[in-house]
Amino acid sequence: MHKGHSAAVLTGLGAWLPPRVVGNDEIAQRLDTSDEWIRTRTGIRERRIADPDTSTVDMAVHAGGNALRSAGSDVVDALVLATSTADQLCPASAPQVASGLGLSGIAAFDVNAVCTGFVYALATGAGLIAGGIADRVLVIGSDVFSRLCDPADRGTMPIFGDGAGAVVLRRGLPDEPGALGPFDLHSEGDRAELLTVPAGGAKQREAADPHDYFVTMQGQAIFRHACARMAESARAVLERTGLEIGDVDRFVAHQANIRILQATAKQLGLPGDRVVANIGRVGNTSAASIPLALADACEDRSLQPGHRVLLTAFGAGLTWGSTLLTWPDVKPG
Repeated sequence: MHKGHSAAVLTGLGAWLPPRVVGNDEIAQRLDTSDEWIRTRTGIRERRIADPDTSTVDMAVHAGGNALRSAGSDVVDALVLATSTADQLCPASAPQVASGLGLSGIAAFDVNAVCTGFVYALATGAGLIAGGIADRVLVIGSDVFSRLCDPADRGTMPIFGDGAGAVVLRRGLPDEPGALGPFDLHSEGDRAELLTVPAGGAKQREAADPHDYFVTMQGQAIFRHACARMAESARAVLERTGLEIGDVDRFVAHQANIRILQATAKQLGLPGDRVVANIGRVGNTSAASIPLALADACEDRSLQPGHRVLLTAFGAGLTWGSTLLTWPDVKPG
């Protein structure tokens, strides 16, 4: 492998959503809520929910295959899967995804930074390229987060949807379109209780309360931290490149909540027409949200080659991070 050029360049993009569409009215029939309540507080009209026989691995294979087709090659040296809903606690899901794509033998592993997972996985893929370990890396975000939601909890059930998105990174030049970086990554573990699934892991294998197997979220605190941390991280990336917020053509943040997107953009001083948002039709898809938003923006042509794109995310952990790229001439596979 060649170590002369250390930039990771985005060269392929893929997405996949489960076919089942669940609108707000369907959820309102089961919960003490309404379409208006959900839309005004989250911006979500509908979301995709995976069938019981569709797994995180299945969705990742679909999205990964689409990204490889977009890149025009199925040759990669490593696969990084961002997920917090692995099919099993052990083993990791990434090797199964690699096998499903006919890539057995390559390096494959999971990254769990929940909703920040895709940004962390991008940084990991870029690091593999910078270190001379890989020339091409497939990075996938895939989550069936709806299965972590209590069906009776109106605070979480209407928010989350399922899906997968992926990109192919190749070794290239730092100044060419698609080159990623710099990265800004952070965590704050002493606030893990703000968004967590208490039971099911090694610390608490069994729970007296069945609700401990579902995600719990302190919504107002998450809102405050998400807006502040994503804005801070976005500014840090711009400062490292000598750019200003006015140089950003498209802002693609984790699709957590439309109010969070709007509030973060306002803190940054970004006009609303530069904010990419597809949460209305897919909900919060955790690690899949950024690549799904990129794919949608490409499809509707609001994202064009040459646009300077700022990516940022915030998730449980707490974790957050950002990166920057000039969008290349890439079409979703």
